[in-house]
Amino acid sequence: MAVADVFFIVLLAALFALALTVFFLLRQNQLLKHRLEEVLFKKTSQSVKYGKLTEQFIPFTKEFPFDSANFRFIGEPIDGLAFEDGKIFFCEFKASDSMLSTKQQKIKKLVEEKKVEWFEFRLR
Repeated sequence: MAVADVFFIVLLAALFALALTVFFLLRQNQLLKHRLEEVLFKKTSQSVKYGKLTEQFIPFTKEFPFDSANFRFIGEPIDGLAFEDGKIFFCEFKASDSMLSTKQQKIKKLVEEKKVEWFEFRLR
């Protein structure tokens, strides 16, 4: 067998090994991306659950500036209302670096602009 033939066979084997390696690495990359997406989803889900759990207890902490007996939990789109002598407070609790949702930002703006009204409905 000629040296050129041996070189060609070795080159083909190397290319085949390289192709298999590339295929394996691409497959591993896909699996790692999928695992990372799962971990990020679980982390986000856990953060949401932590936030929901935390907001249930905040009115009973010593740091809460209002009387917890006068707090009413709503849940969505804001966490609740605190009724104090002469004032009503719209309350939203956030943990860590979480931000107000777009809907909550709109509600905050309406309250700040004093666009809040009383509505009474009687069923007869």
